[in-house]
Amino acid sequence: MRNRSRVAIVVIGAAAAMGAIWLATRLQCPAAAQATALGEFSPYRAPRTADGKPDFNGIWQSVTTANWDLEAHSAAPGPYTELVGAWGAQPGGQSVVEGGVIPYRPEALARKKANFEHRANPSVPGDEVEPSLGDPELKCWMPGVPRSMYMPYPFQIVQTPGTLLITHEFNGSTRVVRMNWPEETPVDNTFFMGWSRGRWEGETLVIDVTGLNEKNWLDRAGNFHSDAVHVVERLTAASPYHLWYEATIEDPKVFSRPWKLSLPLYRRMDRDVQLMEFKCQPFVEELVYGRFTKKPTS
Repeated sequence: MRNRSRVAIVVIGAAAAMGAIWLATRLQCPAAAQATALGEFSPYRAPRTADGKPDFNGIWQSVTTANWDLEAHSAAPGPYTELVGAWGAQPGGQSVVEGGVIPYRPEALARKKANFEHRANPSVPGDEVEPSLGDPELKCWMPGVPRSMYMPYPFQIVQTPGTLLITHEFNGSTRVVRMNWPEETPVDNTFFMGWSRGRWEGETLVIDVTGLNEKNWLDRAGNFHSDAVHVVERLTAASPYHLWYEATIEDPKVFSRPWKLSLPLYRRMDRDVQLMEFKCQPFVEELVYGRFTKKPTS
């Protein structure tokens, strides 16, 4: 018994000594302590491509609840709980919006609330319902920008000196980022994925996105923008395994001022990882178009 007590005292003493050494090291190196704090990264310089630019090639994925709601939200039941139970439930999440709240104009906030109420009641072109009802993700429409970057599906960046190709697993959506391209949107506001022009600012890839149409939503909570929206994205390598993503959104028709969201993107490190096919059109045909194909009953 006495030997066990001695062993316990030695173990406790060793642990206390190690703790004291760790604390002293942190106090002597405040910069190191700050760099390893949760949500922060040490200074990092990414590997280079052949033309000397930061190398963002790879498959990336968001691990947030931003696609459910960009703002802070509690866990909640989804639509049709009598059929799908917890499968369609909304997980709780923290806001990814700078300042916590999206700065809506009062009339636009009313529409956002209506969007949420009708999120599972889809309308399609030909219904003569404007604005269109139902979450575009529910209808398998292309998700737009910035939503495509934080949906719970991976995407791949393929980088060349003149262009970047961003391919998303959801619905096979793609966009081409034209580097140092002088021309703005060649056609007015007809693109789900917008018109993207890129440039490098040191370690950061800046993407200027215009030409987005008004059918896009920003999340399942009904946050939205108009056809006047202008999005500026910034991607910076934070480590070998992370990109830091920011998007500044300006839309005077909907928001009282420009606002910003930010979140980390994670490199997929699975062995032999690749994008899978998620062609969702067959999954929504009955929900969205079934009423057009049913024969009237006599």
